[in-house]
Amino acid sequence: MSLNRSEKEAVINEVTNLAAQAQTLVMAEYRGITVADMDKLRVNARSNGVTLSVLKNTLARRAVNGSSFEVAADQMTGPLIYGFSEDAVAAARVVADFAKTNDKLVIRAGVYSGKVLDVDGVKKLASIPSKEVLLAQLCGLLKSPISRTAVVLGALAAKKGEEAAA
Repeated sequence: MSLNRSEKEAVINEVTNLAAQAQTLVMAEYRGITVADMDKLRVNARSNGVTLSVLKNTLARRAVNGSSFEVAADQMTGPLIYGFSEDAVAAARVVADFAKTNDKLVIRAGVYSGKVLDVDGVKKLASIPSKEVLLAQLCGLLKSPISRTAVVLGALAAKKGEEAAA
């Protein structure tokens, strides 16, 4: 079923708005994936703040024209699913995690910060810890010297207390 001109313009506007808000775009071939598996992927994507869309490639090229995702226009061929996310790693993580369990989903490319990522680049981006994990690690690093100092001071106080008692 083909879209008429107004429907095409609506799709282009919707995807243009997604691209304007997103930091990351991941493209993957979905040939051979069952509807049930695709539904699982979409539910997982929605829960992680990723918008997945199956688009005509010509419409996708027009929608990203003029955005930072335009650099991947030559990669937009074949049956692709497009994942946009405002979080820098969410789209890459959702698609890469699903590709680990379903060999029919083949990561094609991605775009982050105006640079095209190959398959390995998308997987590396997906392996970056989430913001919450990074903040927890930072807090642990900041807390570590303070807690070590407190332990040393406590040991010195205990030693002085033992000397005074003797």
